Amino acid sequence: MPQRAHVTSVESIEGFRASLIVYLSKARPALEEVTADVLRTRLWLENEQRTHWEGQVRRRVKEFEQAQAALFSARLSTLRKETSAEQMAFHRAKRSLDEAEAKLRTLKQWTREFDNRVEPLVKQTEKLHTVLANDMVKAIAYLTEASKTLAAYSESGPPPAPANVAPVLPNEAVTPKT
Repeated sequence: MPQRAHVTSVESIEGFRASLIVYLSKARPALEEVTADVLRTRLWLENEQRTHWEGQVRRRVKEFEQAQAALFSARLSTLRKETSAEQMAFHRAKRSLDEAEAKLRTLKQWTREFDNRVEPLVKQTEKLHTVLANDMVKAIAYLTEASKTLAAYSESGPPPAPANVAPVLPNEAVTPKT
């Protein structure tokens, strides 16, 4: 014989369902934004930053070569001695070039490692997105139907007792008749 349901509040099920809908409406866009941020970051590393630092290296190579040529011509010239300004410009251009090359190397390293570091996290967000898009939608539909069923059940009252079975009182012991 099936047991009776002991539902105390259909409203609490409806409240939970409403909260779940609000949660889904906020969680889905947040996950989509995270996925878009990952893609934007990858493109930024691969395109914008790479182009920027390759351009910086080219520009700084030219500056270095100019400073080096100025210093070299001053050393070869018998008319004048190299100045400290030319030496400082040479060293400044060399440091600037070294910095740009180091940043480009770091950028290339991060571009290679980006997918390995980010991919496990992206997979987790994709799994969560799947749960939100599929399972939670089914859960909302289930809660809707359960709420309707329970509301209909509570309005109809308990089912009538079968005619051939006598009701048992809680403190009454049941003894077989002989």
